[in-house]
Amino acid sequence: MERVMKRLIQIALLGCAPIAGAWAQTPNNEFIGNLRGANEVPALSTTAKGEFRSYVYNGTLRFKLSYARLEGSVTQAHIHLGQPAVNGGIAVWLCSNLASPPTPPGVMPCPPPPATITGIITPNMVVGPAAQGLAPGEFNELIRSMLKGITYAHVHTDLFPGGEARGKGNPPQGAIR
Repeated sequence: MERVMKRLIQIALLGCAPIAGAWAQTPNNEFIGNLRGANEVPALSTTAKGEFRSYVYNGTLRFKLSYARLEGSVTQAHIHLGQPAVNGGIAVWLCSNLASPPTPPGVMPCPPPPATITGIITPNMVVGPAAQGLAPGEFNELIRSMLKGITYAHVHTDLFPGGEARGKGNPPQGAIR
C-alpha cells in the first residue's frame, strides 16, 4: 500500500510543475551522477572524472555539470536516454564546441577542464530521442525517465568522440524505479 501511495504522489507531482518545484528543493531529491571513464560503453581507461547534479524546480530542470582530468579536449556534453551498459540517444544538450549542426541554437560552449557549468533545462530543450519514445519537448517524460534511472550525463572529447566520462543519474531517494 505504501508503494502504491508513493507512486500516486510521484505521478501527481510530475503532472503539476509548480508542485514538483516545491517537491524537489531538498537535497534528497537531486539526481546525482558520478562521471567516470569506467562507466563508458565499452569502458575506458582514462583519468577523466566529473559530477552531474540536477533537480526539478518550477517546471524546469536546474543542473550543474563538473568535469576534470579529461585526456581529450571537450567537444560536447549531454543527457542521454539509456539504461546502464547501453548507449542511448541524446535527450538534452548541456554544452557544445562543435562548429556545425546538429548542435541546437543557444547551447552554451563547453569550457576547458577543470570546469563547472550550470544551467536551466526547459521543455523546449528536450530534443528526443524520438526513436526511443522521448519526443522533442517531452519534459515530463524526461523527468519520468530520470526517476526510473534510465538517463545518464555524458562528456565527449576529441580523443574519445563516443564519450570520455559518463555517469548514470541516480534517482532521488525513495523514487520508484
